[in-house]
Amino acid sequence: MRQKIKDVVIRKMAMDDLSVVLQIDRQSFPLPWPERSYRFELSKNPAAHLMVADLDEDGQQAVIGFIGCWIIVDEVHISTLAVHPDHRRQGVGERLLLEMLDHVISKGVETASLEVRESNQAAISLYQKHGFSIEGRKAGYYRDNNEDALLMILKELCV
Repeated sequence: MRQKIKDVVIRKMAMDDLSVVLQIDRQSFPLPWPERSYRFELSKNPAAHLMVADLDEDGQQAVIGFIGCWIIVDEVHISTLAVHPDHRRQGVGERLLLEMLDHVISKGVETASLEVRESNQAAISLYQKHGFSIEGRKAGYYRDNNEDALLMILKELCV
């Protein structure tokens, strides 16, 4: 296993981060979000919350991961989470998830949900480690290969 990254700062995503976020998205997902979707989330969707993970590399901050979610009343839906391939399995995704959960708890969120490919065992394990449970299946959810999505829920966040 790779060494965990210590010098990562989680912060709110900005428009200036989009070129790197789009690159990581394309490297991570068969169906990446288009740039216009991120622009909408950052500028026009009051329910959207997006964060990035910055790593200090030789005095320069570099975005190495991101997470996004939508808060609807007292629920949050995690819409995306990705880490650059060179920095996976080092705790970055976990830091992003935990920072986002802390953020949404401060907003009064009580329940979290997300969809994950049934073949993505690394992600499923991460979510289960932090209390998410598989509550359902969405058949043929992913358009690229018709793979099922598992619906995962984390209840009672504020307790």
